[in-house]
Amino acid sequence: MFIWNVLPFVNDYVASLDKALTEYKDGCELSSLQKRWLSICIMGIIVTNTICWKKNEGATIGKYRVAALSWMFRRARIVWELLVVMSVKVIVEEYGIKDGCLCIDDSDRKRTKNSKKIGYIHKIKDKGSGGYIMGQNIVF
Repeated sequence: MFIWNVLPFVNDYVASLDKALTEYKDGCELSSLQKRWLSICIMGIIVTNTICWKKNEGATIGKYRVAALSWMFRRARIVWELLVVMSVKVIVEEYGIKDGCLCIDDSDRKRTKNSKKIGYIHKIKDKGSGGYIMGQNIVF
């Protein structure tokens, strides 16, 4: 499947997220470019079922290059910590959730011993063997 246009519910979600950021703290709103980028990233996750810049580029048939997608992620002046909190707030309000338990999944991604070209690789404890591996920690 290819990304031609952003689905309406993704646009609604990003607009709600921007509104929540603006209401929480002045100056934290998303620019129109940041909203478009975030929408494309969310669509990429939905379409490819992964969090991968290269697959997002493929899903957009090269319209959005890996360098542009990852540059925005690294360089954008987005308050990421606040974005996560407001995202949870938007979802909880949208679905009218009154109580529950929010769980965090701390998954480890094992990598090869020679992984110098992958960003944010560090030595982590391997839960299975008790030893150490080079890898990334992804928290959902």
